[in-house]
Amino acid sequence: MNHSTKFWFRRTSVLTLVAALALPAAAQAQKSPDDKPSQAEKKDDAGIPVPPETNSTTKHDLTVGGRTVHYTATAGNLLIRDEQWKPNASIFYVAYTEDGVDAKSRPVTFFYNGGPGAATIWLHMGSFGPVRVITQAPEATAPAPYSWVPNEYSLLDKSDLVFIDAPLCGFSRAVGKGTIKDFAGTDQDIAAFRKFIERYLTANQRWNSPKFLFGESYGTTRSAGLVAALQNDGVAFNGVVLLSSILNYNIRNPGYDAEAIGYLPSFAAIGYFHKKVKASGSMAEWVEQAREFARGPYAQALAQGDRLPAAEFDAIAAKVAAITGLSESYVKEAKLRISASRFRRELLRGDDRTLGRYDARFMGWDPDDATETPEYDPSDTGISGVFVGSFHDYIQRELKYMSQETYYTSGPGVNTAWDFKHKPSGSRSERAQSNPDTALDLADAMRKNPRLKVFSANGYFDLATPFFVTEYDIAHMSLPPKLVGNVSFGYYPAGHMVYLNVEALKEMKADMVKFYTSALHN
Repeated sequence: MNHSTKFWFRRTSVLTLVAALALPAAAQAQKSPDDKPSQAEKKDDAGIPVPPETNSTTKHDLTVGGRTVHYTATAGNLLIRDEQWKPNASIFYVAYTEDGVDAKSRPVTFFYNGGPGAATIWLHMGSFGPVRVITQAPEATAPAPYSWVPNEYSLLDKSDLVFIDAPLCGFSRAVGKGTIKDFAGTDQDIAAFRKFIERYLTANQRWNSPKFLFGESYGTTRSAGLVAALQNDGVAFNGVVLLSSILNYNIRNPGYDAEAIGYLPSFAAIGYFHKKVKASGSMAEWVEQAREFARGPYAQALAQGDRLPAAEFDAIAAKVAAITGLSESYVKEAKLRISASRFRRELLRGDDRTLGRYDARFMGWDPDDATETPEYDPSDTGISGVFVGSFHDYIQRELKYMSQETYYTSGPGVNTAWDFKHKPSGSRSERAQSNPDTALDLADAMRKNPRLKVFSANGYFDLATPFFVTEYDIAHMSLPPKLVGNVSFGYYPAGHMVYLNVEALKEMKADMVKFYTSALHN
């Protein structure tokens, strides 16, 4: 991941799961409700063999939200098709559906991680599914044996849940004449997810169910574009949850003042957490002071560039140092503009520690104390093993799903091949954006569906998708005043993956209950 050229997001781990599942498909694997595939679909001599749509179903119970939910877990694949109606991808998913409930009274929520090019193992095993892994966050989790437990904070008491692996990620594969170019791009990815969701609704007779999207990181970029694309197909959604958002790639370029301003409140929260600032009151109050300074005196000072008077330069440097916990001399040397990677290295330099990018509660060590930026991200390396190991154990033992394929946490070559060009929904321009701003798509969907509700969830200690930038993006969607209140926010003492802090997960579940109630009864 190269932060200096693109603002890459969750979840592009360098880890690729190398232990392929070596057993045949589960004996109870079943065909989808669709017709049997034709012989031509089973194997296209000019392309990759097309597998049938199969699944493994198992029965389970979970006590959550004060009641016991009897549910079916379905792990399988569905085919999506190209413009010639030929299958070009097999998409892996795991669905959890409550038994014996009328579909029109039972919401269904579609979950996915980001990357771009990441599988959905992280949301699946850590957030609102029926099980969650046990980590030692914010410390690195010890090697196996790992533990996963029933998730008392699951959303299964409020909605059916469908976790989707993006094309070429996880167990999802290109088939037929499908290639990486068909899926590795903003608009290509939106189209693939649109086709999958519509296919799922058809195969499972869920067209009349209330519907929600839940994306994390680049998954929020996808969600904003996807809800508009589905809306344009006549598939109206009740709600969209944006966890650790990146909606607009156009203001995130090194050297621009917007980046320095956008990170400052996150630096304030992290300095508070690590006790590097002299603050009175709560962290939320400290962060609010940082917001006011960032959008006011700090932004005004940076806008003057080299013409900023020396006395004002010194005063701003002293204030930035006080807010963040950095030394005044370092702030001056950085010309008042602190990058996230430098902050991760500098804040705890005197303690011989570095900070995590996805979650700055995590601390690591570099080979020496003179490096300018950290050598690795301890909030990534510290949790990869437990998620990967637990996922394999869970789907094999509990979901009875076996595959000869490798499960790719990051789709091979997908991130580097990504085409960021995007044509926003409702745009009057015929030209595509070179970098996506899918906040425009989200605004278009909200104007066309004025009952659509949006919830933005943010971790205070996230240095991949800073919350102050998310606030800015959402505040600049040009919504009519009547719709501004359709967007609500949640803030948690956690990082990019809010659910790694179990207390934060508990708080977020309570917010989700309120959000779903609002979205379903407006």
